[in-house]
Amino acid sequence: MRKVRLMLLSLAALAALAFLSACAFLQQSKFGAAPEGERLRQIERSPHYAEGEFHNLIPTPILAEDSSTLAIVAHDALKPVRNLRPVQPIPVIKTDLKALDPHRDVVIWLGHSSFYVQLAGRRILIDPVLSAFASPVPFTVAAFDGTNLYNADDMPEIDLLLITHDHWDHLDYATLTALQDKVKLAVVALGVGAHLEHWAWPREKIRELDWYDELAMGDGFSVHLVPARHYSGRALTRNKTLWGGFVLESATQRLLFSGDTGYGPHFKDIAQRFGRFDLVALDMGQYDPRWPDIHMTPEQAAQAAEDLKTRAMLPAHIGRFSIARHAWNEPFERISAAGQGKGYHLLTPRIGEALQLDGEEQAFSPWWRLAARTTD
Repeated sequence: MRKVRLMLLSLAALAALAFLSACAFLQQSKFGAAPEGERLRQIERSPHYAEGEFHNLIPTPILAEDSSTLAIVAHDALKPVRNLRPVQPIPVIKTDLKALDPHRDVVIWLGHSSFYVQLAGRRILIDPVLSAFASPVPFTVAAFDGTNLYNADDMPEIDLLLITHDHWDHLDYATLTALQDKVKLAVVALGVGAHLEHWAWPREKIRELDWYDELAMGDGFSVHLVPARHYSGRALTRNKTLWGGFVLESATQRLLFSGDTGYGPHFKDIAQRFGRFDLVALDMGQYDPRWPDIHMTPEQAAQAAEDLKTRAMLPAHIGRFSIARHAWNEPFERISAAGQGKGYHLLTPRIGEALQLDGEEQAFSPWWRLAARTTD
């Protein structure tokens, strides 16, 4: 009986130690902070916030009915997927961002959902993740070889930093800490400013938007936050901050960066409100039948591009990290097939390659096939 009591006490002590360790881990600055005070009161006035959290425009479960987090972890551990990561370095082109003519309209994909944009004389960074990992747990969700191309020192002065939502592969503590002195203004979804303030960003450098809010910057240039079908959260709580995409408008261009999103009627609504787009960058990676509503398949992205009546489309949420259980290059092949015969031009630049927005059509090779040998 004494041995049993000692064993139970030991188990209880281990459980208490694990609990305290988890609490200490979650207190790290990189997890950010929850909205409170006037920021929380502003959130509570949003028509998309009710019963203590934000809601999508239509019902959007994070997981399919027959899935659970535990079942997903167990399945993925027991059934590995071939070719989750390229076995050769990703072929890239490192454009010197500081040397670009600031008055030239350009989009440069930095990998995954990170973009550098020059539009109407403004330098813009969208969801920059320049770290080698996209996870709170060290050495997990590692970037593909060759894709750690840029760091904060490579960035010029940034007029606008845009953050679609607070997930780790979009809001990176190390990147934003390193970039703070270079950024004039951060424009983020409602509530995300709480993270930035926790990381010592001054409040006057932060603007928070609700869906369909507009920030007019003069000279016909404006930024709009638009709906997405997704969720938010950096730790154990969810949906305390908003998620979305960004529309950038100048006198001559209209661009959309969707952020993470499942397919839904919001695309047609966006098109109805804004009209035709010149370029859209759409989520089409990290899809899985176990979470069908929060990310798009390439075929759904192809339909969304048609809904948006865009002239050109860029793949996004792809090419740098493997988060879902499909081959890393599969989305590129599927969107290439799905885009055949569509009314838009599919653009597939390499990471770091400049896409000019001057109206001249550029051709890009299927670069992903250079690093697409499968593993054993």
